[in-house]
Amino acid sequence: MVTSFDQLDLNKQYTYADYMTWQFSDRVELIKGWVHKMSPAPMRTHQDISLQLSIKIGTYLQQKSCKVYAAPFDVRLVNKRKSTADKEITSVVKPDICVICDPSKLDARGCIGAPDWIIEILSPGNTKTEMKKKYELYEENGVKEYWVVFPEYLQIQVYTLIQEKYALQSTYYNDEKIPVGIFDGFFIDTSEIFQH
Repeated sequence: MVTSFDQLDLNKQYTYADYMTWQFSDRVELIKGWVHKMSPAPMRTHQDISLQLSIKIGTYLQQKSCKVYAAPFDVRLVNKRKSTADKEITSVVKPDICVICDPSKLDARGCIGAPDWIIEILSPGNTKTEMKKKYELYEENGVKEYWVVFPEYLQIQVYTLIQEKYALQSTYYNDEKIPVGIFDGFFIDTSEIFQH
């Protein structure tokens, strides 16, 4: 049994079956089998933005079949060529916010398969390598809409999946309204998200 992060071999690839046996408090994600240690507890600004987005999205989704979840919430991404067995899953991420519209993807442990919409809020601990790998992972797995929030610059980049590749729709700044691509007529006002 692995009870400490230091017991992991970071030169080895792991599966979700391994991940489920780890008994330590460090927050980690698996990206294609490789362990990525997450930042410690996020900054207050990060949490404020996450809460505001969750409230806006949750309010909009009332009476709809889609569900919104905020971290920590495990999303198991499934390689198209492999099964959904725990020992075959090599990517487990904890997006800051995700929206899932297919109830068959939800189980007691989280989500299995690609959410429809993922939002990642950058923290000082996020690396360019980590963000590039997540971008590629979400694209490969068919996440329809992907937002990256830059709290320091009060901006949000919006990507949508077009023919299996992400296209940058726009970069939005404070005091702008962002149309949510997967929902007609739903806009998020950045001035309400970046309020401190």
